[in-house]
Amino acid sequence: MMFYDPQPFVLGGSPQAHLQVNGLSAGYGAFLVLRDIRLEARPGLTVILGPNGAGKTTLLKALAGLIPRQGEVLLNDRRLPRQPHNVVQRGLALVAEGRQLFPQMTVAENLELGGWLASKAERARRLEQAFNDFPKLRERAQQLAGTMSGGEQQMVAVARAMMSAPRLLMLDEPSLGLAPKMVDELLAIARRIADAGTTVLMVEQNVKKALAVADRGYVLERGSLVASGPAALLARSSVVREAYLGAGKP
Repeated sequence: MMFYDPQPFVLGGSPQAHLQVNGLSAGYGAFLVLRDIRLEARPGLTVILGPNGAGKTTLLKALAGLIPRQGEVLLNDRRLPRQPHNVVQRGLALVAEGRQLFPQMTVAENLELGGWLASKAERARRLEQAFNDFPKLRERAQQLAGTMSGGEQQMVAVARAMMSAPRLLMLDEPSLGLAPKMVDELLAIARRIADAGTTVLMVEQNVKKALAVADRGYVLERGSLVASGPAALLARSSVVREAYLGAGKP
């Protein structure tokens, strides 16, 4: 079930990150989780929806070069490398599920690690920008990351990824295990990042809230795409409403 989305991938007259995935297959060893995936993430926020075990995290890992993949992946019409460090150099950043912070390091130290490849002056500039974008983290700059709440840690993880000045930011289940108010705050942050010019590709299980902030969406089931289109249209589609939003159920 595919919908046409006419929005171009050029905003404000200048090209931004445009990811194209053609015939991607990936898995673990001989076991394929994803089969012939075709999708794109254009400027704005694209969300990948689907139940547990559908292959959403596997998709992000394959794009980030963390597991082997087959097929073609292009970033602004250039092939995306398969090695993680080369992927980062091309401007892709992944905020993995579970945050993966250094708990015995301060918030500021965790953030600085995200910009480690930049010069000292540029790293300082990005750190100041991160604190401007995430005012709560400025207040907690010297706090150990491991002592923060789950939502605050997720905020640090997103800010750390932005320290690499990515063109494409990938978020894996940013709302997992968080209170509803923090879920809303983090999804609003993802929306602001997209509006500021960084293309966002987000995996999320909170279907209703994810579609409310996204521009486009894909539905992944058992390693294959079953629906795609503008987020507002997906939210109204019978496939998504019946399977994920509870519509039509007693």
